[in-house]
Amino acid sequence: MAAGGIYDQLGGGFCRYSVDERWNIPHFEKMLYDNGPLLSLCTDAWLVSREPVFARVCEETAQWVMRAMQSPEGGYYSSLDADSEHEEGKFYVWSQEEVAVLLTRDEQAIVSPHFGLDQDANFEGSHWHLYIAKPLERVAADLGVEISAAERLLASARQKLYAAREQRVHPGRDEKVLTSWNALMIRGMAHAGRVFGRADWIDSACRATDFVRSTLHVDGRLLATYKDGRAHLNAYLDDHAYLIDALLELVQARFRVEDVDFAQALADAIIARFEDASAGGFFFTSSDHEKLIVRLKPGPDNATPSGNGVAALGLQRLGHLLGEPRYLDAAERALRAFYPQMQQHASAFATLCMALREYMTPAPSVILRGDEEAMRDWAATMSRAYRPGAMVITLRNGLAGLPPVLNNPQRAGVNAWVCRGVNCLPPIAERDALEAALGSA
Repeated sequence: MAAGGIYDQLGGGFCRYSVDERWNIPHFEKMLYDNGPLLSLCTDAWLVSREPVFARVCEETAQWVMRAMQSPEGGYYSSLDADSEHEEGKFYVWSQEEVAVLLTRDEQAIVSPHFGLDQDANFEGSHWHLYIAKPLERVAADLGVEISAAERLLASARQKLYAAREQRVHPGRDEKVLTSWNALMIRGMAHAGRVFGRADWIDSACRATDFVRSTLHVDGRLLATYKDGRAHLNAYLDDHAYLIDALLELVQARFRVEDVDFAQALADAIIARFEDASAGGFFFTSSDHEKLIVRLKPGPDNATPSGNGVAALGLQRLGHLLGEPRYLDAAERALRAFYPQMQQHASAFATLCMALREYMTPAPSVILRGDEEAMRDWAATMSRAYRPGAMVITLRNGLAGLPPVLNNPQRAGVNAWVCRGVNCLPPIAERDALEAALGSA
């Protein structure tokens, strides 16, 4: 995907889907709800593999989000259209003549084989849409140039092509701010920012969170959409569940008491207004929603993760973090409700299966407490390891307003409390001992 035309090789971000078997020609629409989870996924792929391509995709996608998709008020817009000037893809594709005018001969020698411009036109028989046709290492070897020189030429060529493309008529932008899709991108930006140590990406996630809390959370109720100064429509299960999940990621990237309070308010709302009290699980609409012929309770994943699965995951993690059995019990009831279907069609219930795994064996959580400067290296080390489901919360000394269960005693130096579920080890004051404790956990 990162090498194909479904990824914008100049501007970052993934298009909605491919229309060919090689994933080289996309439907050119870019959706927020795809790019948030893909940003998280590429971050994890980098953690596992340390392949530079994943770091590059995260960098370019995060920059595209902040440049093109974040409103001045802070919320993230919904999508970019596929069309400009009434033609799909016109903004993105090239003629060979355009490229030849913009680039030097040395740049063309690199770009043409790398992006497939030396092959037959791949878009409508007349234009070229860029994809990585040949790895840069092979291009450099074929030309007999050093890879560092090839990288410099490719970077300068991409800059020129991008600058020229920016002068074109841009695709339209859907400037609705949807709560659920914002939550998916908040999570992606917070996760990538934490792993790569990018404060600007975390800032972006915080701005979007603050916008949702101040504009789409009105009189204690979450709303689903905002545009042109108006927030309206009762929020759905997905809005609440995705936002809890995003907040749990954000408090790991930058702890703010108000984000924990917000997550608790949303968790309480899910239990009070969405839970099926008789059979377990959560309805898609709230109990005070307009009356519908059928009140659905969806469990399988779709184009986005299952609201029931994300709710179960979020309630479990929040319940363990805060020592709140009501959240844990509600998550268990949801898992019991869907378990017969999960047994029959497990692949359709991936998110609920993740929640089931954490129900059976809770992932470890780590609370770091100490001086903010001293904890920075500890937190960075923790963020650079792939530990699926694990939570790392960093609390500086003197932080006020903490929930009682997080208000661990202040000691000299940095101390870590490692917990699995509600069972915690004694405080750890050495980083090597923390790594050993997590290894055994």
